[in-house]
Amino acid sequence: MNNKTPNHDQSPLSCPHTLEDIDLFAPGAQEHWYEAYPILHREAPVLRLPGEGIDGKGDGFVLNSYEDIERVVKDPERFTPLMTMKVEEMQSMLDQGEQLPNDASRFDLAMDSVRTLRPTAALWRAHRQELTDPWVGPGAKRHEAMIRAVADELIDRWIDRNDGDGWGTVEFVDEFARALPQRVMANVLGFPPEDVGQLALWGNAQVMQYVYGKGHMNMLDEESMLLQAKQLDGFADYLADQVAKKRRQPQNDMISELTQVKYKALNRKLTDEEVYGIIYFMVLGGLETTQYALEEEAQLLCEQSGLFNTIKANNSAIRAFTEESMRLRAPTQGLSTRLTTREEVFQGVTVPAGSILHIRFGAGNVDPKQYECPYELKLDRKSLGNHLTFSQGPRTCPGAGISRVEQVVAWQQLCSRLDSIEYAPDNAFEHQPGIMLGTLSLNLRFKRAA
Repeated sequence: MNNKTPNHDQSPLSCPHTLEDIDLFAPGAQEHWYEAYPILHREAPVLRLPGEGIDGKGDGFVLNSYEDIERVVKDPERFTPLMTMKVEEMQSMLDQGEQLPNDASRFDLAMDSVRTLRPTAALWRAHRQELTDPWVGPGAKRHEAMIRAVADELIDRWIDRNDGDGWGTVEFVDEFARALPQRVMANVLGFPPEDVGQLALWGNAQVMQYVYGKGHMNMLDEESMLLQAKQLDGFADYLADQVAKKRRQPQNDMISELTQVKYKALNRKLTDEEVYGIIYFMVLGGLETTQYALEEEAQLLCEQSGLFNTIKANNSAIRAFTEESMRLRAPTQGLSTRLTTREEVFQGVTVPAGSILHIRFGAGNVDPKQYECPYELKLDRKSLGNHLTFSQGPRTCPGAGISRVEQVVAWQQLCSRLDSIEYAPDNAFEHQPGIMLGTLSLNLRFKRAA
């Protein structure tokens, strides 16, 4: 995030050496997540969080094993998504004539669309197949040419730099990795290009709890919630204005399609509020995952000798590279998203019914029981796409398709226009706080292709 942020202490923890040293959610913990994971795999594949259950009742549990995470995410009926529980609470309040509480983060915009459009597993599938898959899921390949043009436009801004020795420098996050998904998502949705800067600020505000929230539940304090509400001021009105314009004059973009389509699953058109909710999720999930994936991929190319030349010489290896990179350094490291509906046993640990589960995707992706040499990047690894970075099962991230296309196209263009990249000498490697893995900035040196 690059807007004004809450003032939270981010003094780094020391590198953990024992299980007692590990706190995955403390300020600065992200600097040593990957030193913590081998310890957790050996000693605590299920990590108990005493007193950190729902509303402080009971315990929370961190799942670090690929096997356990796969089991949970593929069975949303047995392991209830917290979103489902929230929707049921909203519907119960409405049925009793109660007014829904005002949500400063405006997540209520999204949740109300979930309540009406996809309250059941069958409607969840229909929602994806009819409304989002054609644009950001399997249908995302339709955007390849547009993404390529955006990538080239961004590269054009710095490709001619020369420090006098044949090398140029670029701040890769700000000048490419962050800007690419911002512009792509604006184009997909149909937002005016001149609004990208403001949309980025609203997007940052939307994810504030996942950056500055405390504990595994990402809870914001009162000061941060007030700041979030202030930064989101105008967002709902902007969406209303955009949707109204698209209803009057539809164009070839996702918002226009949503305003015109007849949703077969419910045999009707979408309301304005339902369109707002879908857009909210697109903005919420369509930016930071791709940004940090690209940033970490750049780091891997700098750190592993010959890797850039390998994917430059063999364009078909780029997809394998991006998949392995997402496995090795998952952009979203973990989320507390599921609730047990009955007593469960994971790795010999009994977990009571009603317990909240923190799904640690980053740890599952490097589980030695699932992956041979889990910390090595192998372009010939079998089942490259079976990692947990986008989750799995019926609740797989709906934007996985477009993120994958963005990453592949981005590296195709970077490889075609550069001969080499390496770290510039002035990197702090300060990581984004919260649940995301990625540095706030990344200075690179590059040589332009002849």
